[in-house]
Amino acid sequence: MTAVERAAPAPVDAASLPALRRRTTAVLVASQILGGLGVATGIALAAVLARQVSGTEALSGLAPTATVAGTAVLSMPMAALMTARGRRPGLVLAYLVGALGAGVVVMAARAGNFPLLLCGMAAFGAASSANLQARFAAADLAEPHRRAQAISNVVWATTIGAVLGPNIAAPAGRSVAGLGIPPAAGPFLWAAGIFVLSAVLVAVLLRPDPLLTARALGPEEERSPQARSLRAGLAAVAASPRARLALVTVAVSHTVMVSVMSMTPLDLAHHGAGISLIGLVISGHIAGMYAFAPLMGRLADRVGRLSVAGLAAGLLALALFLAGTAGGSHGQTAAGLFVLGLGWSAGLVSGSALLTDSVPQSARAAAQGFSDLTMNTSAGVGGAIAGLVVAQASYAWLNVAAASLLVPSTALVLLTRNRTKDGDRTGAAAGSPPDVRQA
Repeated sequence: MTAVERAAPAPVDAASLPALRRRTTAVLVASQILGGLGVATGIALAAVLARQVSGTEALSGLAPTATVAGTAVLSMPMAALMTARGRRPGLVLAYLVGALGAGVVVMAARAGNFPLLLCGMAAFGAASSANLQARFAAADLAEPHRRAQAISNVVWATTIGAVLGPNIAAPAGRSVAGLGIPPAAGPFLWAAGIFVLSAVLVAVLLRPDPLLTARALGPEEERSPQARSLRAGLAAVAASPRARLALVTVAVSHTVMVSVMSMTPLDLAHHGAGISLIGLVISGHIAGMYAFAPLMGRLADRVGRLSVAGLAAGLLALALFLAGTAGGSHGQTAAGLFVLGLGWSAGLVSGSALLTDSVPQSARAAAQGFSDLTMNTSAGVGGAIAGLVVAQASYAWLNVAAASLLVPSTALVLLTRNRTKDGDRTGAAAGSPPDVRQA
């Protein structure tokens, strides 16, 4: 008997499944609030801390870049662990690695060691990887016609941590006074404690494991180790046009959002905006990203994943037009960034649900890990190129370049819809998402 077979939960009957879904979602929402709080608390002053430790502003951007790189690199090891042992061990380990990374950041700040700081920031990214993977854990036991809603509820929970995190950075900095730790490193000390609390919460309460439970309820032929391998997951994505579309939708949405959002504060400052106004614009952007996720989930379940993927492309295009033509109009830039967040939310929720729908249950963890690897790698490259585009051309041209990424993703949406002619209308009439019915 394998370790996975020994860890498999007892069979769940139909009567107890709804209660288990609610409990699983509640635990994931709570862990997402804590995880989001820890990430936002630490990352709020990451660039400031990097400048202090390195002694130059030129290297300050490497700290958040290291975090994004760490999130991407750790996505596949997390997926491998989840594929073999379930969601709970993967999420717990990721939060603990994030806590370790936060501790290394504090040590590096105290020692003034910049390379060690970057290593810590990369490990810190594991917590972001856990937050991303949590949305898929919510989908494991969800009914197919409510899968997008389950994903969106967990995405929405990030709003609380993302809003509160930057606001507790200042008291976290003051709390380390007299300890020989730079105030900018204080938030990372707090983040380490928050991540440990998240790990304990998941380890104790996320039982039975949602992924293992879903496998136990699945077809017998999908329970073999071969069907659950990383290779099987990648093969499932390659074999499914809808899975490939989902991968492109999530990657393009994330890359466009990160590239434009990361350069917007510089453009606002160039046009005379102060720190407070820049903070308000970014806060509005974050609200667009997370607060409206449940709306995107309902739409994806009611009218179809493909329709919402198309909506994402439209919203992102509108956002790029508004931001790219704003010039010195701070209000127009703020509107553009808010719509940019909405487009990202629509793309992430619809793409994540479509990917989950489109591959066999046994291969989902591997496919989902590959999706997060792709989206974070693409966004990391996009963020790096965005700075070069702004430096060599302008913020307006950055928006034009980002808009060009929407062309292939929109074409794929239209092509996939044509392959299943009248799919959305047929599925909606039957009371279930067309993308689920025809996957």
